Amino acid sequence: MTRFLPVSNPDFMPPEHLRAIQEQRFLRTVHHVYRNVPWYRDKMRDHGVSIDEIRSLDDISKLPFIVKTDLRDTYPFGMFAVPMSEIVRLHASSGTTGKPIVVSYTQSDLDVWKRVVARALASFGVNNGDTLQNSFGYGLFTGGLGLHGGGEKHGVSVIPISGGNTERQIMLMRDFHATVISCTPSYFIHLMDKAREMGIKIADLSLRIGVFGAEPWTDEMRKRIESEAGIKAYDIYGLTEIVGPGVGAECTEQAGPHIFEDHFYPEIIDPDTLQPLPDGEFGELVFTTLSKKAMPLLRYRTRDITRIIPERCACGRTLRRIARISHRSDDMFIVRGVNVFPGQIESALLTLEGTLPNYQIILTRDNGLDNIEVQVELVPEKFDDTLKSLEALQKTISDKIQHTIGIRVKVKLVEPNRIPKSEGKAKRVVDQRNL
Repeated sequence: MTRFLPVSNPDFMPPEHLRAIQEQRFLRTVHHVYRNVPWYRDKMRDHGVSIDEIRSLDDISKLPFIVKTDLRDTYPFGMFAVPMSEIVRLHASSGTTGKPIVVSYTQSDLDVWKRVVARALASFGVNNGDTLQNSFGYGLFTGGLGLHGGGEKHGVSVIPISGGNTERQIMLMRDFHATVISCTPSYFIHLMDKAREMGIKIADLSLRIGVFGAEPWTDEMRKRIESEAGIKAYDIYGLTEIVGPGVGAECTEQAGPHIFEDHFYPEIIDPDTLQPLPDGEFGELVFTTLSKKAMPLLRYRTRDITRIIPERCACGRTLRRIARISHRSDDMFIVRGVNVFPGQIESALLTLEGTLPNYQIILTRDNGLDNIEVQVELVPEKFDDTLKSLEALQKTISDKIQHTIGIRVKVKLVEPNRIPKSEGKAKRVVDQRNL
C-alpha cells in the first residue's frame, strides 16, 4: 500500500491519501468485527459472503446492511467488539420505541470523537478565544458530552449548561458573553422567544455562531434564526449509533455538511432496491465506521435521505459533502395515498409573514378517512387583526401547504406559546389514527 506523509489538516488531504486511509481502516475494521462479534459472523454467513472475499473498499457492497432493529435485538451488549474492561463510556438512544440502542466507546474512540467535533467547530469559524454555551442535553444522549469534549479539545471555554431552565440560559448567555451556542434548532427558537418575553434581544448579545443538530431543519428556519438572532447558523450532523455529533459538519460556505470520511465512510443507496447510487443522486445514507474499536458498524442504514454532492466545495476541503438532511425515510407519513414529510410543511410555513416557526401536525381518522390539522403559532400582533384578516391568513396558509404537498389540510391559528415547546428534539407530528 502506498504510504503518505502526515497532513497537518486531514480535511484538506489529497483524495488519493484519503482513499488509502479509508482502505486500510476498512479492512482492519471488517476483520476486527468478524473476529470479535458473533452476530457479524452469522450475518455474513447468512448473506453468503466469506471474510476472504473482502479484499478492498470496493468490496463493501458485498457486506450485509445493519438496521436499527438489529441494534435493539442485540441489546444491551451484543454488538460490542471489545471486552467491558476496555470500554470507558456507554451512551444510549432515548428509547422512545422499544428498548434503547446502547453504544460503547474505548478511550481511543473518545479521542477520535473529540477530534472530529473539534474539526467541526473549526469549520464553523470557532476559535480558542470563543466561549461555547453547550445547551445540548448531558447524560445518555450523545449531544452534550460530544460537544463538550470537542469544544475542550479545540481550546474553547465551555459552559456545560445542558438543556432546560431557559431563563437561566439567557441570563448566562448574556453575563458570560457566550459567543457560540450548541443545541437543537427548535430549542434555539424557544430561547429566542423567551428572550423576547424578557425584553432581551439575542442579536444585541455577544453570540455570533449557532451549532445546531439532532433534528432535521430547513433552510427557511436557518434564515429565520440568522435574521432574528444576528448569528451564523451551522449544521452539525451525527447519529448516536455511529458516534454522536461530529460525523459531519458544514463549513463557512454553508453548502452542505462535509463528512469526516476518514472515520465514517458514506454510501447512498436506493431505499427500495438497496442498490448503491452514484454521487449526486438522492437516496438513503449508509455509514461504515472506519476507526471505532468498541462497537464498529458496517453499512448502517441511517434512514436519512440525502445525496453526496460531487462538486468540490469552495472552502477547499477535499472531504465530500452531503445535502443537508431535510427528512428521514421513517418520519414520513402517508395520508390519502400521499407521502408527506414534516419538513415540507415547515418550508411552506416559513415563507409566510406572521407565522412563528413553532407548529404541530395532528393526524386523525374519521370514518376511515385520514385528516391533517396543522396548528400554527402566529406573532402576537397578528391577533390584533380583524377576524376577516385572520380568516384570509388561514386560507393563505392552507393554500400554500396544499400547493406544497398536494392535499388540502385544516389550519388552526394559535397564539404564541400555545403549542408545547421542546427543550430537546421537537415533536412535530402527533398521530392519533391508532394505525
